Amino acid sequence: MSTAHQFWHLTMHERPVKIARLEPGSAVPQWARGGHPLTSVTWNAKETSVIAAADEVPIGVVQAGPFHAFEIEGPLDFTLTGVLGGLLAPLAREGVAVITLSTFETDWILIPVDQSKQAATVWRYNGHTVDGTSQLRQAGESGPLEVEEDI
Repeated sequence: MSTAHQFWHLTMHERPVKIARLEPGSAVPQWARGGHPLTSVTWNAKETSVIAAADEVPIGVVQAGPFHAFEIEGPLDFTLTGVLGGLLAPLAREGVAVITLSTFETDWILIPVDQSKQAATVWRYNGHTVDGTSQLRQAGESGPLEVEEDI
């Protein structure tokens, strides 16, 4: 089932996440068991990757981030095609970096915290709805956060 020209509803989770690299075959660390807003553990022969709340990932662990996690409203049918392509292509044109992952019911898009407002703006411009972004700053902005209404 094609999703060409479909508009999606995304929710940004305010608590940032990080991705951490552990040795291959590592057990799930205690700090990754909170699940808020998202925890994902992926094992392969070369590494164990953990996505967890940024404030839970300990210093000394190889890590990247912080990222805001944008959740696509689901559940998404497994026969859908082009969901991520439709959401990611406009971001690529604007130079917004992404990490993606899928769960059983939906897809998640991780955006660097300093690019989250730009991503939300791009998605809205392309007809999607994005909730949870009222406290965001644009990359390079400083000073107190200005509260904006979600569109």
